[in-house]
Amino acid sequence: MIKTTQRVRIEVLVDAPLAPRLAQIAEDAGLTGYTLIRTERGRGRQGEWSEDLISGATAKYLFLAVARDERADAFLAGLHPYLESHGLVVLRSTVDVIRPELF
Repeated sequence: MIKTTQRVRIEVLVDAPLAPRLAQIAEDAGLTGYTLIRTERGRGRQGEWSEDLISGATAKYLFLAVARDERADAFLAGLHPYLESHGLVVLRSTVDVIRPELF
């Protein structure tokens, strides 16, 4: 059986203009890696939204990272000032990883 180790998975739905700031917060928190996944459409409290390919004004990304507890906590603390002002959707969950040295 393959040995696994628990880490924290963080997912943040973020408007495109704030994505570089999230990357900086991640770096400041010591996260060694993340992925930004461009989204196409969705539905939330304010109804449906979709990517405006012409202006990019409604572009959103899914920020995805896996980290140790203390780094995940530092990242989430860095996000705190943006939660309400930017309507961030943030998920934190525990995952089993196979190569823990990567996180």
